Amino acid sequence: MFTGIVEEKGKINSILKSSSSLVLNIKCSFASSLVLGESVAVNGTCLTVTSKSSDSFTADVTPESFRRTSLGGLKSGCEVNLERAMKADGRFGGHIVSGHIDGTGIFVSSQNEQNAVNIKIAVSAEIGKFIIEKGSVCVDGISLTVASVNYGESETVFSVAVIPHTWKNTTLSKMQNGSYVNIECDLVGKYIEHFVNYKNSKNADDEEKLLENFMTSFTSFH
Repeated sequence: MFTGIVEEKGKINSILKSSSSLVLNIKCSFASSLVLGESVAVNGTCLTVTSKSSDSFTADVTPESFRRTSLGGLKSGCEVNLERAMKADGRFGGHIVSGHIDGTGIFVSSQNEQNAVNIKIAVSAEIGKFIIEKGSVCVDGISLTVASVNYGESETVFSVAVIPHTWKNTTLSKMQNGSYVNIECDLVGKYIEHFVNYKNSKNADDEEKLLENFMTSFTSFH
């Protein structure tokens, strides 16, 4: 579990690529403290550390992650947002982030407004239904607050306001119009939709079990 607070920008040392999977070697300052098998969010995608050195670690990208994320577009020398999994006694600086990407969005534009950079991102309507004004969204591993949303039949465009610290210390400043970004929608919203749809597909006798399952799932994140 992550919070969407990027620890640092790592750099891709090398990529071993097949038709629909990857092996990434990533340079970062905390590589020596990693433990084999632990999780690191790479541009918001939860990956497992398979090997490490004093200044880099290796992680596999499965075909499912390859299809769902923008990681397939990485090249040697690219910077990536990195976050280690949250400790049990840590603070939630951002919001609940699983590292399981829902899909990709397209960087539409950026515009300066005093001390903020307003970014617009387009996503499919399937992802857009989980984007709500003043709600949370994870963009390339960064916890951001949705400033506005424009819902369309096939596409949703939303905006976020990025502070100077986040702009400087993440990969957002490297984005160009048309760049793909990884999107993870708010986890609680996805669970609510699942249970509402489950309820509508079952009879009233299942309502008590529905509520019990929801509360068990929700409290497991706290």
